[in-house]
Amino acid sequence: MIIGGMTTLPETTLSLPASAALRLTDWGVICAQGEDAAKFLHSQLTQDFALLGPDQARLAGFCSAKGRLLATLLGWREGEHDVLLALPAALLPAILKRLSMFVLRAKCKLSDASAEWAIWGEIAQPQDGARWALSREDGGATRIRLPDVASHSRWLRIQPAAAPAPALPTLSAQDWAWLEVQAGLAWVQAATQEQFVPQMLNLELLDGVNFKKGCYPGQEVVARSQYRGTLKRRTFLYELQGAAQAGQEIFHSEDPGQPAGLVALAAVRDDGSSLILAETKIAAQESGSLHLGSPDGPRLQPRALPYELKSLD
Repeated sequence: MIIGGMTTLPETTLSLPASAALRLTDWGVICAQGEDAAKFLHSQLTQDFALLGPDQARLAGFCSAKGRLLATLLGWREGEHDVLLALPAALLPAILKRLSMFVLRAKCKLSDASAEWAIWGEIAQPQDGARWALSREDGGATRIRLPDVASHSRWLRIQPAAAPAPALPTLSAQDWAWLEVQAGLAWVQAATQEQFVPQMLNLELLDGVNFKKGCYPGQEVVARSQYRGTLKRRTFLYELQGAAQAGQEIFHSEDPGQPAGLVALAAVRDDGSSLILAETKIAAQESGSLHLGSPDGPRLQPRALPYELKSLD
């Protein structure tokens, strides 16, 4: 069943060049080395890494035993055995430490490889192609197709740290953040760790969960949310007047005594408007209004996600 009943607004127009790039200094890289690297990650993350091919990447979640997301990551093969994982740098030390606890006898060594790689966000005019497709360039650069927005195609470019910057105009961090939110993928932040099961962030709709693979931490909770109709919250796209940030609570006008959701990802414009991805109660979409920070805070105006949002009932 498609979740409906929302009033949508037209996509905010950004004045962007046809193509541009931004160095993502707030991202880092974990390297999993060894012949068991893919097998080990397969046992820990929500996606299938055992069958990861050289021309594809995987979006995945790393969950606690309770099925709550500790991180969302993007993984791909580098060489015959190694796997690289890109994720927000603020989460990297804790995720590296926690993953390392489970290596045990596996032939896999985990390390922080952020100093070896530079990560760029790139945009271009709309192009054909599937999200998470991977291509390699001379000089050691890897380009991974990200979820698009209506106005632009997007890539994550990972290249050796000493390589020259892409020969493209510079994209502002503000514009990249706005496009990230429009794309409908809320990367887990420090302020939102352990707040969501993967489906609350619509992760399975973005190919971030494989329900046919074997066990991983939190797998039973994730599967139960998928097949038993227990999920009561989803991530929706909203616009509002005022500044917003990840981790802020959302309140519903018809039940003001308790939070109805949480901001998962936010982008703020110079004019004071914000675009947010917020995990909110599905039932709260049916009537009343949603507000940021308090029952009388800025009102959230629903926007259309770039994919169909399905219920699990």
